[in-house]
Amino acid sequence: MTRPPLPLFLDDVVTLRKRHPCGGSDWRVVRLGADIGLRCASCQRRVLLPRAEVERDIALFVARGPLAPVARA
Repeated sequence: MTRPPLPLFLDDVVTLRKRHPCGGSDWRVVRLGADIGLRCASCQRRVLLPRAEVERDIALFVARGPLAPVARA
């Protein structure tokens, strides 16, 4: 059974399980699609990873982008 895709939005800030070689662990989502574009918050390096790999490696959402729906209390 397949899971639906994880809702990601532009400008989401996520923490991945593995640290970047520069020492940073926070990444900003800069591209969406079958591949996800991420920019390292520390060194500004940009990488393009398959969506399945990004969804598996996300440990935490640090901040949601401006297009993310607001949760109602």
